[in-house]
Amino acid sequence: QIQLMESGGGSVQAGGTLKLSCAVSGYTRSYITMGWFRQAPGQEREGIAIIDSDANTLYAESVKGRFTISRDNANNTLSLQMNTLKPEDTAMYYCAAHPRLLFSLLVSDFDYWGQGTQVTVSS
Repeated sequence: QIQLMESGGGSVQAGGTLKLSCAVSGYTRSYITMGWFRQAPGQEREGIAIIDSDANTLYAESVKGRFTISRDNANNTLSLQMNTLKPEDTAMYYCAAHPRLLFSLLVSDFDYWGQGTQVTVSS
């Protein structure tokens, strides 16, 4: 069982930037695909970016070109660089992991989850 812990959330104005990090601990060899998801108040959780062990990435259209996902396997960390933030990016952001190669943004496909970090973007 692996543990995931997000950090880096906060409050920014529209157009600003934030970088989220996710520290991975536990049985780290169990994760192959990792991703970032978010959930706004009153809405369902949605996938926004994933990266597999070969550094292949997939982004939701809503963040493509603004967000960049990356991973550092040596240090067991996952990151999300968020640029040109918009008020509609306001949400709780979660990192997640799956033990196999997976090219999916579906919440139901991921097995391990962190507790989340809040991102608030004001206009």
